[in-house]
Amino acid sequence: MRPMPPKPPSRPDRVSLWQYVKLFRRDLLSAQPARLYRAWMAEFRTPFFRSYLLNEPALVKTVLKERPDDFPKSDRIGEGLRPLLGNSVFLTNGETWKRQRRIIDPAFEGGRLRDAFPAMWAAADAAEARLHQEIGHDVEIEEHMSHAAADVIFRTLFSIPIDHEIATEVFRHFRAYQRSQPILNLGAFVPIPKWVPRGFSRQTKASAAKIRALITQLTAARMAEIEAGTAPNDLATKIMTTQDPQTGETFSTEEMVDQVAIFFLAGHETSASALAWTLYLMGLYPDWQDKVAAEAQAAFADQSAPDFSILSKLKIARDVFREALRLYPPVPMMVRENTCPEGFRERNQRPGSQMVLSPWHLHRHERLWENPDGFDPARFHTENGKSCMRAAYMPFSAGARVCTGAGFAMAEGVLLLSRLVATTEVSLTGRPPPVPVAHLTVRAKDGIYLRLARRGWC
Repeated sequence: MRPMPPKPPSRPDRVSLWQYVKLFRRDLLSAQPARLYRAWMAEFRTPFFRSYLLNEPALVKTVLKERPDDFPKSDRIGEGLRPLLGNSVFLTNGETWKRQRRIIDPAFEGGRLRDAFPAMWAAADAAEARLHQEIGHDVEIEEHMSHAAADVIFRTLFSIPIDHEIATEVFRHFRAYQRSQPILNLGAFVPIPKWVPRGFSRQTKASAAKIRALITQLTAARMAEIEAGTAPNDLATKIMTTQDPQTGETFSTEEMVDQVAIFFLAGHETSASALAWTLYLMGLYPDWQDKVAAEAQAAFADQSAPDFSILSKLKIARDVFREALRLYPPVPMMVRENTCPEGFRERNQRPGSQMVLSPWHLHRHERLWENPDGFDPARFHTENGKSCMRAAYMPFSAGARVCTGAGFAMAEGVLLLSRLVATTEVSLTGRPPPVPVAHLTVRAKDGIYLRLARRGWC
């Protein structure tokens, strides 16, 4: 009998509000009842607001695609992230958000992914070399994938590798920030004035301030290079020189710091999460690992230089990475707030209610997916898989607020997975299975350990 991918335990169906808050701050996945994997909609009541988890595809479509302006992003999530992200595109709404997207989106259009591919390839070279130093040992793979994903971000954004002095410092402080910052704080549960302290730890505030100071150095230096005409043609330069087509304005240095912070969070933290879980699944299902390795070795056999077209040959790796994103979506929940009275599923939702869209539950929904908790990359070629891909699959959100870098993330994930598995075999270590928990992204409670061996070319 094939093993099942790890899944966190569910809480009892009924708990007190205080118990729920404690569970939520510890881990939002195991804080949820098992019934959410079957429910089309679930209502949660607190003394201050009501929230509704929406799993019915038609409701998800309404909120994210058909009427996104009626369901802006909730500030309850932003309460815990503003020390680092400021007024970034991830947290803003309305005209501010639309202006930011008008400036950011062109950097990810057209041939920009092709232009960034050599930087991804160089980061894959570095990641492969780092893993080869650990051949024969058990390694904590999340840490290695965090390093690799951060390398991709710095190379594509600022044309510098992770071992650049500032890049190394940002990476180090971000890891400290992640460990000290719960996904929600007091302001997410209780309506309190802006001037009331949010209870951030001293370490959280210090790490966020240091990260932003370091990003400011990089951004200010790039501004100077742009003015001098010596800036490299990378993502940072593209974004910082793009004018809002409606106003002609560009981002100021301060605005750019906010955006770089979210690019680093979204592009590094989410990719690291997805890659770590994908490699764990490769250890759990060695038959699929062998398929990915054989495909990669064939594709890379004549590869003397990075060629963007090679991604089209990595179809098995794409399906494997896609399935890992289904089982372990890096961002497990998204929260919107309705501005109008609604009547979803014959219940009245007052304005200001929290509308929770949960990729974690939608991707494992028992009434939508065949074998929802199982690992089956071939599912995307079945009628059920194709249907669910359209209606119940959103690792990068959906609609107007779909992640701008979704194409980058897929290319990066498929390339790094293929490059690493082509030369390195990963296997389980005998430790207990990792337990998924949600901090800033879906990670393993005590890390993901794998044993590495050198793989011969076929």
